Amino acid sequence: MNEDEFYINLGKRIKFLRENVHLTQEKLAEKSGISLDYLGKIEVNINKPGLKTIIKLAKALDVEIKEIFEF
Repeated sequence: MNEDEFYINLGKRIKFLRENVHLTQEKLAEKSGISLDYLGKIEVNINKPGLKTIIKLAKALDVEIKEIFEF
């Protein structure tokens, strides 16, 4: 898997986990302390989140960090 494929899969996984717990992008952005615009761009592979952002998203989704990478 190359870098582009990794971030495509990461965005899809975050979206899947978000939808699985019935959160809107707005609610997840609020819970994780990131902007709605930034979250939306992560989900469609425009922005590439760093580790701190991934940790915030995992906490807001109430999942272990490793679950974010299960794709």
